[in-house]
Amino acid sequence: MKRLVTIKSLEGMTHYELVRVWRDLYEEEPPRRMSAALLRRIIAYETQVLLHGALPQRDVQRLKKLVSDKCRPAAQGLAAGGRLIREWNGETHTVEVLEKGFIWRGRTYRSLSAIAEAITGVRWSGPRFFGLKSPKQ
Repeated sequence: MKRLVTIKSLEGMTHYELVRVWRDLYEEEPPRRMSAALLRRIIAYETQVLLHGALPQRDVQRLKKLVSDKCRPAAQGLAAGGRLIREWNGETHTVEVLEKGFIWRGRTYRSLSAIAEAITGVRWSGPRFFGLKSPKQ
């Protein structure tokens, strides 16, 4: 059985110590020049998987689709009751999706673009601002 470390203990480990933990977990060397921060994140994830199990396969497939070149998040996927969250200038903004429109800060808007403009002070494509469209689309 693999020797597990606590996630809390990873915080204070040096790069050298993290490499030793990686070798113990994966029985191989980590990729060259991997930063301590990235080693820490990957080891923490693997520790959680060993303790609690991996993500369901459907979630893994969805994540793979999201990072593939073919992925195109679609605005039509918005359903009433859903929420969009965007951090802007250190402040988190939450938008609730309605049947016809959106609610942000207790006020109803007809479009995401109007909310994006209210947040930033300049004209934006609302779907692009909230990450529903990539800049290429």
